[in-house]
Amino acid sequence: MDIFALFGVFAVLLVIGIPIAFSLGLASLTYLLLAGIPLTIVPQKLYGGIDSFVLLCIPGFVLAGNLMNAGNITEQIVRFSNALLGHIRGGLGFANVGGSMIFGGISGTAVADAASIGSVMIPGMEKAGYDKPFAAAVTAASSTVAPIIPPSVPMIIVGSLSSISVGRMFLAGAVPGILLGLAMMITVYILAVRRGYPKEERASIKTVLRTGRSAFWALMMMFIILYGIIGGLFTPTEAAIVASVYALVVGMFVYKGLTLRKLPALLVDTVLTSGSLLLLVGLANLFGWILTSEQIPQMIAGGILNISDTPWVVILILNLILLVVGTFMETIAALIILFPALLAVATGVGMDPVHFGIMAVLNLMIGLSTPPVGVCLFVVAGIGNLQVSQVARAIVPFLICNILVLGLVSYVPAISLWLPNWLMGAA
Repeated sequence: MDIFALFGVFAVLLVIGIPIAFSLGLASLTYLLLAGIPLTIVPQKLYGGIDSFVLLCIPGFVLAGNLMNAGNITEQIVRFSNALLGHIRGGLGFANVGGSMIFGGISGTAVADAASIGSVMIPGMEKAGYDKPFAAAVTAASSTVAPIIPPSVPMIIVGSLSSISVGRMFLAGAVPGILLGLAMMITVYILAVRRGYPKEERASIKTVLRTGRSAFWALMMMFIILYGIIGGLFTPTEAAIVASVYALVVGMFVYKGLTLRKLPALLVDTVLTSGSLLLLVGLANLFGWILTSEQIPQMIAGGILNISDTPWVVILILNLILLVVGTFMETIAALIILFPALLAVATGVGMDPVHFGIMAVLNLMIGLSTPPVGVCLFVVAGIGNLQVSQVARAIVPFLICNILVLGLVSYVPAISLWLPNWLMGAA
């Protein structure tokens, strides 16, 4: 009976709009009180959830993303993408996706991508003659590439929950992320041709070189992060700090958009964002402990395997579960609660843990732009002064495209595994 109270309170709080972290905490508190479990377990599980060295990556990459936005680094990325792709029909949509792919290789967070790229591209695309809902939909859909192309905050969480190497996860996300970006570019082109969206004049070689030179320091950040981790120069946690220092120096002394006056507000925002994420991690760990004590993960695993133990059927079921959960639950909470149980099912039918980790993150990222409560939908709707329903209708073709890529990644393990196996050796 106590477990029904846990899920009931959690569901009600979500429906009435209580933030996911507080919904998890209040639902867990209700269960503990009804079950007569001492509340001293709360601080123990909160601390246990965040007592992980790898989680120190999160504040570092959040700070790096904030410094990028304030230091005009994002704008340089968008300009370079537009110079390369703007001459194609629907070229600003291409630039939007391309900018997200590059930005994602630095910040690792979808919401930061949607906010930063969207603030530049949505007004620009509308001014150039694109429908505003289409511009917002492209921004929301392409922002989900950010946590697939390394670095990635969700992949850091996956590493902290299991023995999976964060470095291998980062490498495994590169090809699926590029594939996802290319598929969205194809979708943009088809819609642009069908609707007669504009194209710009082809940029001259001189313009491409000039914008490329301007974006060089921004692009170097991604190279430094990846090479440093792959080459063993520093851990993912140290990479986050290096990225922050690099973004500070480039934003302040190269692009000169970052000033000392802006730093206090950026640091406060970083602390608030990181604190809220780590609070969510801690409360989700408490919620997950309750589920484990009630043997819910074992029941989920047993239920899936009772339906079928055929690998392709199990993979389909895992995708459906993660897609549904991703539409209404915050990514980090969903990973902490579900990932360990579903990983056991996946490895039980022969899936590589890294392959399943990429599949799980990709599912939950698609959920960020899926109606009715995808966070990125609300972000871009706010930037574009649109109704969420308008963006939801416009994003349907991109969701179809993303799900097709998800199918490929799920059933063709080599897409995820060949790069880490090549560079780091077979696990």
